Amino acid sequence: MSAAPLDALGVSQRLADYGAWLDAMDYEAWLGLFTADCDYQITTRENEQAGLPLALMWCDGQAMLADRLASLQHVNEYNLHYPRHVMGMARRLPEQAAAPNAFEAPYALYQTTLEGESRLFSVGRYAMQWRAVNGDWKLHTMRVIVDTAQVPSLLACPI
Repeated sequence: MSAAPLDALGVSQRLADYGAWLDAMDYEAWLGLFTADCDYQITTRENEQAGLPLALMWCDGQAMLADRLASLQHVNEYNLHYPRHVMGMARRLPEQAAAPNAFEAPYALYQTTLEGESRLFSVGRYAMQWRAVNGDWKLHTMRVIVDTAQVPSLLACPI
């Protein structure tokens, strides 16, 4: 079975799931969006523009993402908060042989403390490449490009 063609609306709907599952801390569903050999990185706009490979977070494969999430759930006990992702509409990037099915979308991530104080945590964009796997579209590459490297607290959670 082949996957239906991927368009900006379909990617936007998947990004809505991406954010909702992170917000609900449904990490198993969130991991299901990725290919087994995915590449997940959080980097800065400055590093992206300069072509520098430095990442604030880098998980090479779904297993590394799962390990990061296990640590988040069972070890980390700081910066307790409720996340809230706000996603912009996805747009297809110009088709390139090296990066087919490439899209980008802006995001904002808010955090609300257990005491009820909300703050803007991160703003940036997602640069992603999707791959068809068993008739479904999965994230093969996800680069979260944050507008600033200034993180108001420890960066432990995926964005």
